[in-house]
Order: sequence, then C-alpha cells, then structure tokens
Amino acid sequence: MNFRRVVTGKSAAGKSVVMSDGASPREMALKHTPGFVSAPMWMIPGAPSLPADAKDPMSVPDSSLLPGPGGSSFMVVTFPPDSVMMSADFDPAKAGPEHLVAAPGIAETFEMDNPGMHTTSTVDYACVVDGEIVLELDDQVTVQLKKGDTVVQQGARHAWRNPSGKPATLAFVLLGAGAK
Repeated sequence: MNFRRVVTGKSAAGKSVVMSDGASPREMALKHTPGFVSAPMWMIPGAPSLPADAKDPMSVPDSSLLPGPGGSSFMVVTFPPDSVMMSADFDPAKAGPEHLVAAPGIAETFEMDNPGMHTTSTVDYACVVDGEIVLELDDQVTVQLKKGDTVVQQGARHAWRNPSGKPATLAFVLLGAGAK
C-alpha cells in the first residue's frame, strides 16, 4: 500500500511549490507480518522553523522515528488482524528484526515478555483512519476504537490490538516530551 505524501515549500523566488509528491521513502510493507505497513511521513528533530530545510528527513533510512523533547514525527500505520500473529506461519524471530527496520527507536521500546506493549516519552495524537482497533492499557483495560475516533496518548504503557478480521489504519503524530 502506498500512502501519498505531498510536501510543499517555497522556491528561491519565495513562491509556494510542491517539493515532492509520492510515497515516503521509508514506507515499508512488512514481509514477515503480512498486512503490516509502516509509513513514516515526516520528522522534525526540534521546534520547526521557516523557511524549512529542503532536505527530506525521511531520506535517512535508519534514523529513529522516536522524537526527542520538542521534536515531532508523523506516521501512518496499518495493523493487520491479530490472527496474522497467531497463525502457524508467523515467525517472531523473522518479524522482530523487520519491525526494528520499519520503526527504529519505537520498536526498541516493545516489551519482549508482553508483545506489543510499549511506553514512549512522547505525547501521541492518534486517529483511526480506517477499520477498528483496540487500545490496550495496563491491567488489561481496553478501549474499542472505530473509524474517526482519536486518542491522546500521554506516555502511558499501551499496545494496539486488532481482533477484527480486517486491517486497521491509524495516523499518528508523536511529540517528543521532556520529563517533569
């Protein structure tokens, strides 16, 4: 699946222009987790400034998608049904390294003894673009989400579960947060 990304900016003459139009260079459909698509769209390491740098931050393949304090990251993720991970064909030993490539910085926060659960030092805005998904929190508290629902995730331990039979697509904005 290709998510179209249109990036605008200004020309040397100060006119508004399209700087790029197409898939993010870091979009990745995972081979060992069929139906999982990670599409990191843009990152800013700190507070944004204008005029923006013309360099595409997604052109650096292995850089962390987890923003530091003051930074931000925007991505679109399609989660396959949980049945994909429960299939006899699913091999976590092959899927794990692939997730590390698709979501560096974030994948390292995943708990090995509780797959999918993780905690990041970010405030995340999430919107369900298509399908249905379940947000799991501590003590097996769950929240069912459907298309159009949003979540403001404030550094809480969580996981995304898809018990439905169809993929679910979410758009995320992650804001790097400092500690109080």
